[in-house]
Amino acid sequence: MALKTVNQGTAVETGTLALPPLVIEGLEDFKGSFDRLCLQAGTAAIEAMLAADAEQLCGKRYQRHVDRQGHRWGVIDSEVGWHGGKAAIRRPRVRVRGGAELELPSWTAIQKADLLSRWAFNQMLIGVATRKYARSVRLPDGDLAGEAKRATTKSSVSRRFVALSTAKLKKWLAADLSELDLLVIQIDGLHVGDHVLVAAIGIDGAGDKHVLAVALGATENAAVVKALLADLVERGLQPDIARLFILDGAKALSRAVRDTFGGFALIQRCQVHKGRNIIERLDPSLHAGVRKVLRQAWDSPSVEQAERVLRNLARRLDHDAPGVSASILEGLDEMLTVIRMGLPPELRRSLGCTNAIESLMAVLRQVCRNVKRWRDARMALRWTGTAMLEAKKTFRRLKAHKQLPVLRAALLRHQQALLGDQPIASKNLAA
Repeated sequence: MALKTVNQGTAVETGTLALPPLVIEGLEDFKGSFDRLCLQAGTAAIEAMLAADAEQLCGKRYQRHVDRQGHRWGVIDSEVGWHGGKAAIRRPRVRVRGGAELELPSWTAIQKADLLSRWAFNQMLIGVATRKYARSVRLPDGDLAGEAKRATTKSSVSRRFVALSTAKLKKWLAADLSELDLLVIQIDGLHVGDHVLVAAIGIDGAGDKHVLAVALGATENAAVVKALLADLVERGLQPDIARLFILDGAKALSRAVRDTFGGFALIQRCQVHKGRNIIERLDPSLHAGVRKVLRQAWDSPSVEQAERVLRNLARRLDHDAPGVSASILEGLDEMLTVIRMGLPPELRRSLGCTNAIESLMAVLRQVCRNVKRWRDARMALRWTGTAMLEAKKTFRRLKAHKQLPVLRAALLRHQQALLGDQPIASKNLAA
């Protein structure tokens, strides 16, 4: 690499780029360690920025400046976040005549970036254990450990993750929901260690999915769900708009939704949960046949035909499995809501189950796979909220999103039937 010295002696020119001497020193010593070059170039650039800030506040050295804001007060050893650790730099200090220290704008911006917390947060989300964190942010041979070895211990990484995840969870749980055009809300319980949480996910008119809230409770009881729904209403979810609520088989969920939203809530029981509960209680020899009949019921063109298929199945199983027979007929009306609304088959399959929350559970298991002990409920809530926000990045639009206008029209008809001839505001047509 050909290097050429510039006349001023403060930089070296290579091609059309002028580089400071420290970078050129790194280039000359470069032996394949690109990260080492980046470290040297980065720290040199930061020190140059801080020196420029000091010169702007104090003027050039050894010259009088009547309008200067402060005067130099030596330098101090400092650290900046780099590659998940900390790198040492020399930071100039500036003070006013009264003794108070002036902040350097570049240093303030660097501190606000909080790169260490964000780096630790992302490493934890992808499954890096705190004990192996230092290895994950170094070169394969670990040859930079001596240059930036700070802030990579298990305890320091854990503290940064707790602080940032708590801040993100607090901000998320206070977000405004009034601008979301939510047609569907899915609610289901999540088991994290010995703790039970209730999560809510919404689907808007375009088919996009939104993580809405999570609440902690001893069980999936009505009180916990009511608290979650009350929080959604407080954050802007209008309770007097018809929406489709997709729930699992817990009776407490249905009761809480009806108590909060009344007749505006159309409830669809998750067909996947229902089928799973039925199959698990049957002899294996009956599994294939019962699955076929259940699929035939869910795909029926009319609610009358679906009811007839399910009642016939219950009658056939009444002798071999009477308990299962009663389970098939329990909550039958709520099992067929999407058929009763006249939705197309593709949209029924998408809205007949809580698959969005099931996929969230898969992300939760992946994010939390390194957690060996759940210390308390707050820890479970923080990790679950973090996993829900991570799952949001992987959400895809509802498969049958082009058919959502049919759902919107059905919800509007239901709302008009509740309100009679009373006019509905145009903004309420969103639901």
